[in-house]
Amino acid sequence: MDLFATLIDFILHLDRHLVELLVRYDVWIYAILFLIVFAETGLVVTPFLPGDSLLFAVGALAAIDTSGTLNVHLMAMLLITAAILGNTTNYHVGRWIGPPAFSGKYRLLKVQYLRQAEGYFTKYGASTIVISRFVPILRTVAPFVAGIARMPYLRYQAYSITGAFLWVLLLLYAGYFFGNIPLVRNNFSLVTIGIIIVSLVPVVVTVVKARADAARAAGA
Repeated sequence: MDLFATLIDFILHLDRHLVELLVRYDVWIYAILFLIVFAETGLVVTPFLPGDSLLFAVGALAAIDTSGTLNVHLMAMLLITAAILGNTTNYHVGRWIGPPAFSGKYRLLKVQYLRQAEGYFTKYGASTIVISRFVPILRTVAPFVAGIARMPYLRYQAYSITGAFLWVLLLLYAGYFFGNIPLVRNNFSLVTIGIIIVSLVPVVVTVVKARADAARAAGA
């Protein structure tokens, strides 16, 4: 419970905690952020790590960092690399482990996550890899499902790299240019919650639609 509370506090006060990390670890903050983005996209058991809101907050911090430690352009390239490597790792793990990972034995590997990702693949095809970058949980599970389905590797990488560039650049530079507008800066926790809610909308819509379809099928 303490770990969960700590994670929630970190997510809701990203601006404050990132400043603390920068002060404490200086240039090592690059490595810390690289590992967070890599883990969120590359380890199927860590879909709870911050992604969208983290990128926005990092961009905002880079805009006001007077120490010169945080270079937004260098950070962009680093986090794009982390996102690509994360997805690549996740894809290969999916090919290696396969569906048995979602047998129900592992608490963090929920079957509904797998079903949601499969639903997106059915509807959007390979472009799911790009779309999933902007959807929490799905961006962690989609590469794994692509590996299970043995999507052609070069095709997968083309979508993965495209998605990584779009995701990191859009959110990081949005934070860089807009994160320190007084209205945003003074209500950063609310902005963070808003980003999370907006990014979760596709997941909620998918779940509701799937349940409605199942109900119709059962009543037929």
